[in-house]
Amino acid sequence: MSATDAPPAPPAEEAAPARPVRGRSLRKRLVPYWLLLPGILWLLVFFALPMVYQASTSVQTGSLEQGFRVTWHFRTYADAFADYYPQFVRSLLYAGTATLLCLLLGYPLAHLIAFKAGRWRNLLLVLVIAPFFTSFLIRTLAWKTILADGGAVVDALEGLHVLDVTSRLGWTEDNRILATPMAVVCGLTYNFLPFMILPLYTSLDRIDPRLHEAAGDLYATPAATFRTVTLPLSMPGVVAGTLLTFIPASGDYVNAELLGSTDTKMVGSVIQSQFLRVLDYPTAAALSFILMAVVLLVVTFHIRRSGTEDLL
Repeated sequence: MSATDAPPAPPAEEAAPARPVRGRSLRKRLVPYWLLLPGILWLLVFFALPMVYQASTSVQTGSLEQGFRVTWHFRTYADAFADYYPQFVRSLLYAGTATLLCLLLGYPLAHLIAFKAGRWRNLLLVLVIAPFFTSFLIRTLAWKTILADGGAVVDALEGLHVLDVTSRLGWTEDNRILATPMAVVCGLTYNFLPFMILPLYTSLDRIDPRLHEAAGDLYATPAATFRTVTLPLSMPGVVAGTLLTFIPASGDYVNAELLGSTDTKMVGSVIQSQFLRVLDYPTAAALSFILMAVVLLVVTFHIRRSGTEDLL
């Protein structure tokens, strides 16, 4: 067969169009940022911008009649702290005491729900969060009835001579609990107790029960098992619970206003009064920033001391 009689060569395949790999890869990398955009905008509008506005307000001078203007008057911070440092100390003391009480009350309950509740676990969790279905204000007002003079609680504590001890410590006055530091701390402890229990339960629930069995096989006592296994593994919950309790408690003013007196005012009450009654906006803004800075220092120290920087 001659070369001219050879069958024609098959047509060459057309080259496939290049795929936009780069564009598709870029879109995939941008997806997480698009998902974060609503949250970032929310924080920008309702957190960052108000913070900038408050910072600007704190260095203003003037009056409500003449108007306020930015004069970079940083002495407002020093004057505010000098005038109201007792309220700062009182706020940290009340919040710290309430946080410690929440931990002492919440840890056993969270441990019970995580390891011993069984089929009652969901019911107990509902009971923990049930107070959230009632207004914070109403729950606090209810404590005025619970701690009222001549009530069952006061009579029981008086019969046990507990009020004699608390009176010597300055937490109560004679046989009264209302309008005393003890009443404010009781209200703070009750209102913020769920914020302690839930992180503790979450942390304890993640612990593998086989670790407790292994400790028992190694002849560890229940106390030793708790000290060497349960407590270290639950430290993230302890830190999270103390932060969620201490931070809002230190700035609270509802409990101090409703359950306390003029001698138990916290810095939150002062800020609220400066904003809404005295109308001294620069001082109120400066107090807010000082409180935020103090709480931030306390929280940072707490996290470093507990050694949980990488666990949160």
